[in-house]
Amino acid sequence: MPTNILRNRTTPARKPQREGAGLAKRRQVVITAGRVTIRAELRDTETADRIWQALPIYSTAETWGGSIHFETPVETGREPGAPATADIGDLHFWTEDDRVIIVFGRTPISRGLERLLPKPCNVWAKALDDVTRLKTVTPGEKVSIVAAG
Repeated sequence: MPTNILRNRTTPARKPQREGAGLAKRRQVVITAGRVTIRAELRDTETADRIWQALPIYSTAETWGGSIHFETPVETGREPGAPATADIGDLHFWTEDDRVIIVFGRTPISRGLERLLPKPCNVWAKALDDVTRLKTVTPGEKVSIVAAG
């Protein structure tokens, strides 16, 4: 389903789970891209809250060097301290294009050993599985993010 249609659908908002509120302490998601599935744990950030509230998210994979990225219906601003380089296993949100970007290797603009992002991006989750498995994903493959459970 095209993402622009998904942006217009109405789904009940999920309330963020906060520690100390009697709710689960961890928010985890399952990301499937093509035949690859990885689990991730959300951080306690505004971006993570917005992604959690938008679940499930369905999109189409695009590749960019050693990374995949995909459009989402989520909109948010850049958070203070958003890095311009990626650590393997961190899941980023590219605020200018409303995209999730997962880096597993060098990007086309990388210098030396650092993995440069297209712009500073919010870190919203940490992968619990090996993201280098995403290198088998090809452009056009379906991507989903759903709550683990």
